[in-house]
Amino acid sequence: MLAIFLQTLPFFALIGLGWLAGRLRVFPAEATRWLTHFVFWFALSAMLFRFAATLDLRALFDARFVAAYLVGSGALWALGFAVSRRMGQPLADSAMQAHVGMTGNTGFLGVPMLVALLGERAVGPVLMVLTLDMIVFSTLITLIIAAARHGRVGIGALAAALKGVVTNPMIVSMAAGLSWAALRLPLPPPAHDFLTLLGAAATPGALFAIGASLTTRPVGRVGPAVWLSAAKLVLHPAAVAAAAWAFGVPPGPAGIMVAAAALPVAGNVYMLAHHFRVAEQRASAAILISTAVSILTVPAVIHAITKG
Repeated sequence: MLAIFLQTLPFFALIGLGWLAGRLRVFPAEATRWLTHFVFWFALSAMLFRFAATLDLRALFDARFVAAYLVGSGALWALGFAVSRRMGQPLADSAMQAHVGMTGNTGFLGVPMLVALLGERAVGPVLMVLTLDMIVFSTLITLIIAAARHGRVGIGALAAALKGVVTNPMIVSMAAGLSWAALRLPLPPPAHDFLTLLGAAATPGALFAIGASLTTRPVGRVGPAVWLSAAKLVLHPAAVAAAAWAFGVPPGPAGIMVAAAALPVAGNVYMLAHHFRVAEQRASAAILISTAVSILTVPAVIHAITKG
């Protein structure tokens, strides 16, 4: 356990350094915004394209893996939604809080950290989790909020959901990389070196940006955020683990899926909540609390799956 904690410590130390820089205002909010843009549009996209372009597509898609993640995550989503409704929250707020409780920071934290800790075998499962989160669940929350506000899902909501998918650089870069892999084309050495060099900036840049962005998060009431953080860090990996066992997912991919599910709440969830003006403070506080607590919980989960 201590060895895993020490392995993950540099990643969380970078988050802490970003938080300190933002707190001391030596790295202002405007700089954080532009660093996030650089990572999102360039560095992380280069990393994802290189990973996807060198994958064995025959080993990438596993129907059992997809079903297990969707069922486990969907069960947690339904629980979060039911709890919020039980607490008297409106439909749109309940849906957003359910989304907060099961959407992890797979892109900015999971891809660089899990691949570094678990090796190249983690690439395929982590990319699959990232794809399902962005295409299935992000589309779902958009359509549900549209239905809650307008009583139906119109062409506008469908178009907005589709636009969110096709203009997301992470999805585009993965799709381009998988297309390259499908053609079985080798990456020319200069292209490989370029993507490796640019992609290497994704890990420190993303982690620093996560930390710096935490200083601008409004906290508000802590109680609901604690529940959402517990759902993300504890219940989500537990639900996914149970579903992986039920669907017979092999231990290796199952463990990586569980590790991805154990990641803290994604920062882009707040942007979505802010866009729809729904549960903004709860989403923001859950990001802050879950990221802080994950310093202890993520190493524990990784220790469990590597020893199991």
